[in-house]
Amino acid sequence: MASPNPYLPDQFSGIPLESDPAIFTDLLRGLGVPSLEFRDVYSIQTEDLLPGAGLALPSPLHAFVLVYTTTPQYEEGIRAERQKARDEGRGYAGYGESEPVVWWEQKIRHACGMFALIHAVANLSPVGHNYIEKDSLLDKLIREAVSLKPTERADALKHSDGIAKVYNPASERGTSELLHADDETPGHYVCFVPSPKNGHIYELDGGKNGPVDHDEYLGGDRDMLSGGLKLVRDYVETKMDPARPHFHLMALVSSDA
Repeated sequence: MASPNPYLPDQFSGIPLESDPAIFTDLLRGLGVPSLEFRDVYSIQTEDLLPGAGLALPSPLHAFVLVYTTTPQYEEGIRAERQKARDEGRGYAGYGESEPVVWWEQKIRHACGMFALIHAVANLSPVGHNYIEKDSLLDKLIREAVSLKPTERADALKHSDGIAKVYNPASERGTSELLHADDETPGHYVCFVPSPKNGHIYELDGGKNGPVDHDEYLGGDRDMLSGGLKLVRDYVETKMDPARPHFHLMALVSSDA
C-alpha cells in the first residue's frame, strides 16, 4: 500500500510481490495449484479480448488481478471507511458455507499481491476447485477459512509458516528495484472475481471492510470480459494516482488453454 501498514511482517518477508505473471504462477504452483496460471492482459477494452480478437483471453476467465498506483489520500480514505464501519457495528462478519465469496482481511505488511492471488483461487467455481491439489497448502487454508470468522481467518493466514515459506522467495524475485518491509510501496493490488454462489462480480481487497458486491453498479452484468473490465476501467480512471499513472492487469486462466 502507499501508506505504512500497521501490521508487522512476522514470518512473512514484508516485501511486495512484483506484478509478473511468471512470479504469480510459480507462487500458485508452490501453494498447490499446478494447472492454472496468470497471464498479462494487454487491453482493458472488451472488444480487444473477445474470442477471435487479437488479444483474446482463454476461457474460462477465473479472475482479474489489478495493481495500480494510489494516493495517500485514497489509502487513508479506505482505512477511515473501514474503521467507521467497525465503530458503527457494520464491520464485515461473514463466514460459513452461505458466504458468497471467501474474503481475508489483510494483516500482513505489503502482501496485497498475495491476498489478490489467494482471493482469486479461493473463489473458483466448485468445478474450478478441482484445480487445487487435495491437502496442499492452499487447499488446507481454504477449507479451514470457510468456517472461521473474519478475524480468526486473517490470523490463520498471518501465522501460516508454510505459506510464508513459499511467499518469501517469490517476493525477492523480479527485475524492479527490491522493496523492503519498511519501504512505502508504489501500488496496490485488488482482485475482481465472480462469486461461485451467485455469479455477482466482487471486488476483493484485504484492506477494505469486506468483499464489495458490484452487481448493482454493473446492472447485473456478470461477464468478466464486460462487467469485470468495466470495474478495471473505473479503477484506472478514478482511483489511480494521476501524478503517477501506472497499472498492470493479469488474468487467472487454465494452463492448457
